[in-house]
Amino acid sequence: MRQNPQLQRRDHGRDLVRFGKMLYDRGLIAATEGNLSVLLDDGRVLTSPTLVCKGMMRPSDVVTVDLCGRRLAGRRNASSEIGMHLMIYRNRPDVRAVVHAHPPTATGFAAAGLALDQPLLPEVVVGLGSVPLARYATPGTPDLARSLEPLVGEFDAILIQNHGVVTFGSSLEAAYFKMEAVEQFARIALVAHLLGGGRPLEDDDLRKLHAVKQIYLSGGLVKA
Repeated sequence: MRQNPQLQRRDHGRDLVRFGKMLYDRGLIAATEGNLSVLLDDGRVLTSPTLVCKGMMRPSDVVTVDLCGRRLAGRRNASSEIGMHLMIYRNRPDVRAVVHAHPPTATGFAAAGLALDQPLLPEVVVGLGSVPLARYATPGTPDLARSLEPLVGEFDAILIQNHGVVTFGSSLEAAYFKMEAVEQFARIALVAHLLGGGRPLEDDDLRKLHAVKQIYLSGGLVKA
């Protein structure tokens, strides 16, 4: 059942503020970096504003736009990268929230032109999958959305070369946790590299993990 639109906007606006502060407090963004959005039931999108520190954002700073990016409500301007968010919503009907941040270790991989695509950790294989690298495109331009579009249908987290990371999911919480997971994976992958190189999981192990993932997705239980 759909929530009252005004209540939904209020609740999700508070969520944007809360998760924006979490991104900032955990060092996944700095200064005025990053942006978040939520797709409402009525097709409107709530987004963080441009040029505002997400650690200091208030509910009154949240901006409402339509699916073309036109501002419908709010005293500030929407994020300059709202086009990337709207492209993801158009291509992924299952997605209700998008988070873009610059987590230091994962962004270091992106700046080095390296994807996080080695199957090193079972939790990542099951919960996140591979994290590919999209080619660089100028932030705040349509080119950024175009660089990501070929990857959006298959992945829930994408590195953007020389830029950062974008994650998306069925809720803002889910999208945020994927961002944390990407950064944690990047830290572990970096340590493994410094210790002589990571050892990817074997094919048989991956088959078993994919079977476990399907059970999770179907709502079944995994026997110990």
